[in-house]
Amino acid sequence: MTLAELEALISTGESEQLEFKRSTSQLRSGCDTLCAFLNGQGGMVLFGVSDSGRIVGQHCSDASRRELAEALRKIEPSAQATIHEVPLHGDGDKRVLAVRVPPGQGLRPFFHDGRAFQRIASSTGRMPQPVLEGLLLERSHPIQRWETQKAVGITAADLDQEELLRTLRVGVQAGRLPEAALSDQAGALERLQLLRDGELTLVAQVLFGRGVAVLPQCQLRLARFRGTDKREFLDQRQLNGHAFQLLEEAILFCQRHLSTAARIPRDRLEREEQLAIPLPALREALVNALCHRDYSQQGAAISLAIFDDRLELWSEGGLPFGLEPEALKQEHASRPRNLLFADVFFRRGLIERWGRGTQVIVEECERAGCTEPSYRLSGGCFVVTFPLEAGLGAESESRPESGPESRPESELARGVLLALEQGPLGKAAIAEVLGHRSISASLNRTIRGLVAEGRIALTLPDKPNSRLQKYRLVNGATREPSS
Repeated sequence: MTLAELEALISTGESEQLEFKRSTSQLRSGCDTLCAFLNGQGGMVLFGVSDSGRIVGQHCSDASRRELAEALRKIEPSAQATIHEVPLHGDGDKRVLAVRVPPGQGLRPFFHDGRAFQRIASSTGRMPQPVLEGLLLERSHPIQRWETQKAVGITAADLDQEELLRTLRVGVQAGRLPEAALSDQAGALERLQLLRDGELTLVAQVLFGRGVAVLPQCQLRLARFRGTDKREFLDQRQLNGHAFQLLEEAILFCQRHLSTAARIPRDRLEREEQLAIPLPALREALVNALCHRDYSQQGAAISLAIFDDRLELWSEGGLPFGLEPEALKQEHASRPRNLLFADVFFRRGLIERWGRGTQVIVEECERAGCTEPSYRLSGGCFVVTFPLEAGLGAESESRPESGPESRPESELARGVLLALEQGPLGKAAIAEVLGHRSISASLNRTIRGLVAEGRIALTLPDKPNSRLQKYRLVNGATREPSS
């Protein structure tokens, strides 16, 4: 930059991209402004120019240059600053220091000395919290985030069509998708934002991929340990699959290894049999783990470990956007790491939009009379720990492998009765509550048996085959199935 160019620049006056400082004695406020420029459209600070625009210059020694470099290092993330020294004619070794920074797009917000600043017209000030949170969201969700990246070599034929159709049906029934989604799959994928330029994205793979389309990071590690440490396994599994498969498998594993206990829920007078961890709380924790984990880490997985005294759920990626664990049991902003993933889970009826998942977990535990879980960060992971009462928590030995078709009839019947505590439900909704991917023959048989025993009844008895048919608990029905 020449002196003539400098004079022309100064003549435009201070603005949203230009600031005058008399000398580097104002270095701190000058760096505040550079930080604000980085958070905006970029800009330049001129050291050696008075507020009125008069060039006064300053002596530039090695010490002052080191001081400037040290001050710039206090701007985070690291900023690319360009420094020009413009000598003044006939004024000894006096110079004007011109420090320019570009717009910080993609890296915003920037902080100077731990604080974020913004530039409005020719004034620099602290950045308001809502603006800061918006920039944090923008930085963590750039246009090229993993969700929107194209899936390589994957077509609609590589997706689990049954799971996709089930999601569309639930979304239509809940009014979260138009009915046309059922007859136009390509349009539905577009509406769910699972396509980019007509091609499937990585989030589509994570949600519905099957076979070769399953990504390596779509992994679930399940373990039941004897005692309270990891020295001895009673059961161990490692599964790969799409998100809905992993959710179902995790719930089945917990149902197999967690004991049942007779408790008196907070809002009831009678005792009832339930899992040592309430199923709604467990499901919510698993949904949160799937929805909020960091899928960009290819070697990452969700880990669920059951000990004699606790259940731990580990999710790679920590907490997004500066959330702290202690804030999760109170009202807090909804900040999903994976926006498109969360939207599909919302349409499927698995999550809420407004960040209440961690509070729901606590509320369900309180309602069931259980100790609430703890939340913590450890080694880049978010960890949920459910305490288990001595003698009532985990089964001491591993039960035989079971699934929706092979679970003992009495256990399945108990699950149906517990599901209907929520109110009348159709078969598909009952299967959903139980964590089944479909209405199995075993579930059909169990429902017919409970109707025959008079423990549940049809809501439309005159139309037993109606698609609107639901089932309800009969007054006085007990939760302990007959043997």
